[in-house]
Amino acid sequence: MKNMKKITTVAIIVFIVSGITLLSGFGSSERIDIVGSTSVQPVAEKLVEAYKETNPDVKINVQGGGSSVGIKSAQDGTADIGTSSKNLKDSEKQGLTEYNIGQDGIVIAVNSKNPVNDLSKEQLKEIFSGKIDNWNQVGGHGGKINVITREAGSGTLDAFESIVLNKNTKIKNDAIVQSSTEAVKQSVKQDENAIGFVSFAHITPDVKTLSVGGVSPNAETIADGSYELQRPFLFLIKGSPSGDLKEFIDWVNSSEGQKVLNDEKIIKSADSAI
Repeated sequence: MKNMKKITTVAIIVFIVSGITLLSGFGSSERIDIVGSTSVQPVAEKLVEAYKETNPDVKINVQGGGSSVGIKSAQDGTADIGTSSKNLKDSEKQGLTEYNIGQDGIVIAVNSKNPVNDLSKEQLKEIFSGKIDNWNQVGGHGGKINVITREAGSGTLDAFESIVLNKNTKIKNDAIVQSSTEAVKQSVKQDENAIGFVSFAHITPDVKTLSVGGVSPNAETIADGSYELQRPFLFLIKGSPSGDLKEFIDWVNSSEGQKVLNDEKIIKSADSAI
């Protein structure tokens, strides 16, 4: 009789513990960390916000840091998704799966009071290198051109240098360095003689954008490649995704995810395939 009571007691304890374990696991999920490009960051945040409307239990954290940080974080596994707004070098690709979520234009931004509307790539090269240093040299009002650039490791900077400058040309030493797209925009808004480059995805009416070589930056010219200043927005994953991570990636490629990207002015092109 005593043995039966012991068996019954043990069975009850096992049942209770099992129930607690099941309940504690119910609705839980892995945490997904997304780290990298400050240009991709606001887009990733919008994707996560929309995704959590139908997947509220999934924990997703989005941080900036720059494209170089995103690449390294994906490589060493400290982030589930590294983000980059520059193409990877062959030496950086090993072990990583790349997802191109779309193309982003690099827009030349000036103060809203600046009368200049168009610059050629050659003029941009000479302005950012310091060879052209006054707005009256390119059809503007007289005034020293104040160049605003991005910090080392920025994907926007790397793409701009690759497209506009050559290997032997560097951005002028006294250029003002900012650490984010938003900081560049603020500098341009506050200085009538400033010029900088920012993400098309984050351009706002309070700064003026210039056409380049007669081509305005818009969805059509970025998609067809006629606007030359553009770069990819990449999600980088070590190996192949599984579990919650795979479900999120699949959702980004769904009609719901694509709507968010369209709303955020991320352009699908022939090279954009997730």
